[in-house]
Amino acid sequence: MTATTRSSGPWLPRLVVAPSFLLSLLFIYGLMAWNGYLSMSASRILPNYDFVGLAQYQALFDNERFRVAMVNLAIFGLLFIGGAMGVGVVLAVLLDQKVRGEGLLRTIYLYPMAISFIVTGTAWKWMLNPGLGLEHLMHQWGFENFSFDWLINPDMAIYCVVIAGVWQSAGFVMALFLAALRGIDDSIIKAAQVDGASLPRIYWSIILPSLRPVFFSTLLVVSHLAIKSFDLVMALTAGGPGFATDLPATFMYAHAFTRGQIGLGAASATVMLATVAAIVVPYLYSELRAKR
Repeated sequence: MTATTRSSGPWLPRLVVAPSFLLSLLFIYGLMAWNGYLSMSASRILPNYDFVGLAQYQALFDNERFRVAMVNLAIFGLLFIGGAMGVGVVLAVLLDQKVRGEGLLRTIYLYPMAISFIVTGTAWKWMLNPGLGLEHLMHQWGFENFSFDWLINPDMAIYCVVIAGVWQSAGFVMALFLAALRGIDDSIIKAAQVDGASLPRIYWSIILPSLRPVFFSTLLVVSHLAIKSFDLVMALTAGGPGFATDLPATFMYAHAFTRGQIGLGAASATVMLATVAAIVVPYLYSELRAKR
């Protein structure tokens, strides 16, 4: 330790960190607090600071479009999280067998994560469009009775968003689990095989349970992606047909920025924040409790 470092004391690191800490406090938590107040104000086209209590939240939950958005979030969230994690884990286990061409396969699986959700939504919109994509291709190949009109079917369109989302995120999950699997000692697998355990049984009962921290970290990230999904929906369906594929993020955008209902949009954003907190806070609490 140099004389300069000793003489500076503990205040120098704090001084260096202070600007970024204050900016984060202002532009993250300060704006979150401001949004929370707007959600309890009479704001419409412009902010109006007249306090109206929970009136915006009552209007929000009375809004049929928001109720559809919450149902869609439940459907999309469960299928997207389950699909991305399920496909990602399976791909990671398969690649962990050190198959030939692993580098190429890993690149192919990771490629979707390298592009934005806007590009993903646009590409899948072309592929799932009945007049341009898969259905049109099958008709050209002679399968005239083939039909795949989910994109324009209000009851099935949300599943198109799920398909595109899983395709985009499964590679990310695979990368996380593959990195964790490569950290497992091979002697564990060899010892289990000596005891007569099959390879699927070893992964299911021994290897994957030992990856609990990776599982929860990945679940946290993928859940966050599901709750704040906006660009994928806007590029793929724009919330349609009608508002059949609306999610809380697209509902917030539509009401806060295109319909001049800032208070209602702020209430929707606060509900999204509460949903994220309901996932993050228990996880952080369990992690801190485990460290203690």
